[in-house]
Amino acid sequence: MEVIYEDNHLIAVNKTCHEIVQGDKTGDMPLSEGLKAFLKGKYAKPGNVCIGVIHRLDRPVTGTVVFAKTSKALRRMNEIFRQGEVKKIYWAIVRNPPPQREGELVHWLVRNEQQNKSYAGDVEKPNAQKAILHYRLIAASEHYYLLEIMLMTGRHHQIRCQLAKIGCPVRGDLKYGADRSNPDGGISLHARSLSFVHPVTRQPVSLTAPAPEERLWKALADGVPAEDLPVSPDGRLLPDKP
Repeated sequence: MEVIYEDNHLIAVNKTCHEIVQGDKTGDMPLSEGLKAFLKGKYAKPGNVCIGVIHRLDRPVTGTVVFAKTSKALRRMNEIFRQGEVKKIYWAIVRNPPPQREGELVHWLVRNEQQNKSYAGDVEKPNAQKAILHYRLIAASEHYYLLEIMLMTGRHHQIRCQLAKIGCPVRGDLKYGADRSNPDGGISLHARSLSFVHPVTRQPVSLTAPAPEERLWKALADGVPAEDLPVSPDGRLLPDKP
């Protein structure tokens, strides 16, 4: 368990693609329970340990997850998330180039509960929720592109669904159109950072999770900077990289 932040009120970890945030039908031990055991051992606590689930990441997604260590912090963090007062940054590896180096995606998402999948449309329809994100191309390697994404809304599978809609499914995401799975069974979507005002101290907090220890993430970090990628006269990315 990689702890990236801890104080008296909050604890944040860098989730792997094999972990679940909260218990589900699989019966696997969730991070919430693992953290209780971790804190109980670390501080030799004799009684129960409080860990409150504030938000979730899909199981195959890696990155920053923050939990509350007190009921007061949980209540206040729930309100901070509900009010949209959290800056959420994700990194995604995609095989196809996005239309432009930077842009905003606006779609209407309909969730299919039976399939555990969302579908994106360009116009509003019954039971659809508006989904907005901003993306920015960071770098490229020989075959892949690295996007930085800022979520403006929090919808079911939003990033995965919206990127697939523009022809850029996340690497390894078979559910949304990737051509093959990743060796570790996850997808190349990483919750890079969360920024918010601390619920108790009222000081700004910025939590950042290192990218997975995988060769492709390293290659993209050392790859071609976005500003060196070729573009057409109308600003669209060209598929050939230098």
